[in-house]
Amino acid sequence: MASSPILTDVPQRLDRLPWSAFHRLVVVALGVTWILDGLEVTLAGSVAAALQTSPRLHLSAEQVGLTGSAYLIGAVLGSLFFGHLTDRLGRKKLFSVTLGVYLVATAATAFSWNFESFLFFRFLTGAGIGGEYSAINSAIQELIPARLRGRTDLAINGSFWLGAAAGALLSVPLLDPDLFGPDLGWRLAFGSGALLGLFILYLRRFLPESPRWLMIHGRDGEAHEVVLEIERRVCADRQIELAPVEAKLSLGDPHRLTLASVAHTLLKHYPARTTLGIVLMASQAFIYNAIFFTYALVLTRFYGVAADRVGLYILPFALGNFLGRCCSGRCSIPGAASR
Repeated sequence: MASSPILTDVPQRLDRLPWSAFHRLVVVALGVTWILDGLEVTLAGSVAAALQTSPRLHLSAEQVGLTGSAYLIGAVLGSLFFGHLTDRLGRKKLFSVTLGVYLVATAATAFSWNFESFLFFRFLTGAGIGGEYSAINSAIQELIPARLRGRTDLAINGSFWLGAAAGALLSVPLLDPDLFGPDLGWRLAFGSGALLGLFILYLRRFLPESPRWLMIHGRDGEAHEVVLEIERRVCADRQIELAPVEAKLSLGDPHRLTLASVAHTLLKHYPARTTLGIVLMASQAFIYNAIFFTYALVLTRFYGVAADRVGLYILPFALGNFLGRCCSGRCSIPGAASR
């Protein structure tokens, strides 16, 4: 005998909420992942020349390129592995796990003693960032009201370039041989990411589990309690009262999500969207990372740019990308120009 469907009003209650301090906390505490990635990628590019002149590491150009590849491979594998755990165990549990992996790995990178250790720690750093992508993007989509999701995603993804700009500026004094030794500046650069991560780890303590995740895993009672707390925080912040929700969503039986079921959905039901997404992401990743992981080597070897000045050449790219994201995104929103 088929079980009776479960009715829930969790999605409608979340989507009707006005923008509040709670949503700003979600954006800051979770969206900073993109800033960390921008910081990491830019620092890796900026310190490439310094790694070659480091008395301890003294990496070759080929080894610098391999460390960039290790970071990206780690990001891909970390996204798949931690993404699976996120769907199995919940968003909130993985908030701390993925950020913890990043914190430990990027801090350990600062203490690398040879090429092999540096390569391994960069791989782990990428795995942490990749895990952040899967856990954080899911949570943002589930906690932000549907009508605000597009512009919120635009702002959060654009913050990658704020991290890139910060990394470019930070590398200038840290790689200055008059301020820090040739084997200290690049270590401090990687350690700076861990300091930012510690602050974000503290902020995430105040975020709840995703009510939508609880709902689809058959824990509607817990989802209801979490939404009640979110509504209380929003009402206190905005000084408003919320009207009751009439419509409800009918849920099917909870099921275990696997990578095979995800692949089946993407390839069988949405092949065109999947192909478009892969092409766009692969093009962006290849073009950007292929250039910036070795950008410092090109500048120092062929253009005679000092290692501590590489960040100044990356800064215009970062600022231009951020402004381009803001301008093109606003123009793509219907009616944005008239508001």
